[in-house]
Amino acid sequence: MTEPLFGRIALIGAGLIGGSIARRARESGTLAREVVVSARSPETLRRVRELGFADRVEEDPAEAVKGAGLVILCVPVGAFAGVMARIAPHLEPGAILSDVGSTKGSVVRDLQPLCPPGVHLVPAHPMAGTEYSGPDAGFATLFEGRYCIVTPLPGTDPAAVETLREFWRRCGSMVESMDPVTHDKVVAIVSHLPHLIAFTICGTADDLGEETREGVLKFAASGFRDFTRIAASDVAMWRDVFLNNREAVLEMLARFTEDAQAFGRAIRRGEEEFIVDRIRRGRKIRRSLIERKQA
Repeated sequence: MTEPLFGRIALIGAGLIGGSIARRARESGTLAREVVVSARSPETLRRVRELGFADRVEEDPAEAVKGAGLVILCVPVGAFAGVMARIAPHLEPGAILSDVGSTKGSVVRDLQPLCPPGVHLVPAHPMAGTEYSGPDAGFATLFEGRYCIVTPLPGTDPAAVETLREFWRRCGSMVESMDPVTHDKVVAIVSHLPHLIAFTICGTADDLGEETREGVLKFAASGFRDFTRIAASDVAMWRDVFLNNREAVLEMLARFTEDAQAFGRAIRRGEEEFIVDRIRRGRKIRRSLIERKQA
């Protein structure tokens, strides 16, 4: 059997991603000998103990990280600075500090200044998830066949980077590297903008008159149902995503707004060729996702 990569890993946060990592570690036996989980809410801590996917549960994140060879922050990115201030003095020399946040510029901003000498900061973003949250939402196969983007900083120990890449490979992920700025622009279009649109469409439907709104809910077609699935995502996480990746999100939103207005003008003017071109391009993108097994 393959030896575990780490003696102990500490997961700060026990929601969908943290809970899935813990379950994978417990089931595979190749990630760590011991999984320590910390969470802010007493209710979450109680539920983690009941579910049994951690070897040890700690209320204090500073206690959780002691002796851990890998520490992964699995809380909303807006909480990173506060968590880092608490755990930094207790990080093990030589440990890898990582995260699962879907913004990277803010992660570097909030973690790097407080990272102790000898601790290797290697940010990462597993591109996997569902609309569910909390400790009950996780499952061991969440990362199977999904990409994990690692965004190492210049000068980071290559051995630490490769160890984290291997960690995610053992979770089932396909691992890619990217610089933080490029990462934030990419996820702004493939993840953050679609969520913004979904939240907005559902808000528009909710603002309709009562009779129309009831009709929307009663006769919702698959397109609207898909948007409501996305819009059911975790509130705190997405609040922090929009606030911490605002420049990239606003850039992509501006580009989308221009394209949407052009589509609207084509509809108003009856420009069939423009409309057909946009539909065909959408179908092409969808086929590409299917071919890459990312649909």
